[in-house]
Amino acid sequence: MPGHGFAAPPAPPSERRAWLLACTLAVLGVLVLVLVLTGVLGGTSSVAPPPVLVSAATPTPASAAAAAAPAAAKSTGVHAPIVAHPSVAQQHSAARNLLDAPQVHISKRWMEGFYPIYATAQSTFGVNWLLLASIHRQESAFSTAPGIYHGLNFAHCCGGPMQFNVTNGRVTTWDLVSDSYQYGKRPARYDHMTPTHPSIYDDFDSIMAAAHLLSADGAAYALDESAWDAAYDYYGHDATGVSYADEVLARAIGWSQHGFCINCGVESGMVRAVYAAYGAPVLAALEASEAGAAKAVHKPPKAEAAGRRRE
Repeated sequence: MPGHGFAAPPAPPSERRAWLLACTLAVLGVLVLVLVLTGVLGGTSSVAPPPVLVSAATPTPASAAAAAAPAAAKSTGVHAPIVAHPSVAQQHSAARNLLDAPQVHISKRWMEGFYPIYATAQSTFGVNWLLLASIHRQESAFSTAPGIYHGLNFAHCCGGPMQFNVTNGRVTTWDLVSDSYQYGKRPARYDHMTPTHPSIYDDFDSIMAAAHLLSADGAAYALDESAWDAAYDYYGHDATGVSYADEVLARAIGWSQHGFCINCGVESGMVRAVYAAYGAPVLAALEASEAGAAKAVHKPPKAEAAGRRRE
């Protein structure tokens, strides 16, 4: 009571600090849950590669007669709507890479960003995603090679994850298919999304364009001769292009038989089988064409030959 000298009871402690602590812990808990669900935390992969459509059979050599006409057409490029036309420097570099492919360890987390793009490209253009992924591996080691996302390659012609040529003519290879991204739904998020489109450095734009290019050159779901032709056209029509197509298709067929393997090499036996079935006839036609051209260059004109006989 007032006036009797009794001390006032202590005030209850403030609950503000406790509420702030509880709210902070709740926010952190939600954040951790989101990170785990999205795959940022935790050791498990959150995105699976697209399903493999069919296990492709190992190709067998065709008869010489059956292969002669198609091989001649491929060597001249008559059937191909789009060809890369590699420079001499590109040919030398590609040949070195085919003999001594870059050995890199590619993480599953890195690859997860490409899987939705491969799936969209496959469903949009009807091209087997394993063929597309194999070209991606061949061109830029799944985009891990230096300088992929800026500038051009050492030959100053090509750039981006799928190494599109932007210098081969007034209408370049890239110009022909650069609007391909408009035909499919862009994933909500992925690495290397550029602020403007189309861009050879944007993963979606570039991979969609590559799928369109392969489709225009005859590739479909089957990993067969048409897929080989499309890979041959993607690189260009020369001896190195034959080796390129052999290795690209062999890798894709191997994946279809044994499962998609990011860091696995190409089976040499499969490369030999693909070469025997598809590459060898084309290479023979190329060599015959080059020999004929060289013979024509070195053959003296008829008038000059007649003059020499009179002497």
